[in-house]
Amino acid sequence: MFADFLKRLTDPAPAQLPDSDARLALTALLVRVARSDNHYSEAERARIQNIISKRYDLDTGARDALLADAEALEAEAPDTVRFTRAIKDAVPYDDRLAVVEALWNVVLADGSRAKEEDALLRLVANLLGITDMDSAQARQRAEQ
Repeated sequence: MFADFLKRLTDPAPAQLPDSDARLALTALLVRVARSDNHYSEAERARIQNIISKRYDLDTGARDALLADAEALEAEAPDTVRFTRAIKDAVPYDDRLAVVEALWNVVLADGSRAKEEDALLRLVANLLGITDMDSAQARQRAEQ
């Protein structure tokens, strides 16, 4: 279903993604982090719904459609390293930084920070080209 999208995203020289594709890729990344501890809780899913509703100004139907597509894309996406590096090359820094903050919000949604989630988030932030300082500040904002 997402073969052409993934091919464009992982192209050796990807162009900047159109807004709708960037939304899909970034939402899939939120899902990937939520699933990293092998427990995709309702609290994490609800947090993702809240994040994408606010971030993209979506009504319930559009939000649910985006999340369903992102869940399917995440299941088909290549390994996290290739997927995240592709996003780095196709999405502006400020958008990637906002996603790191959103990722911290998802990690914290169920009230605990699993070591798998922490490890994946450190890797993802690095692969997205987000500095350690910016990631730490994003985590602090998410904790508030």
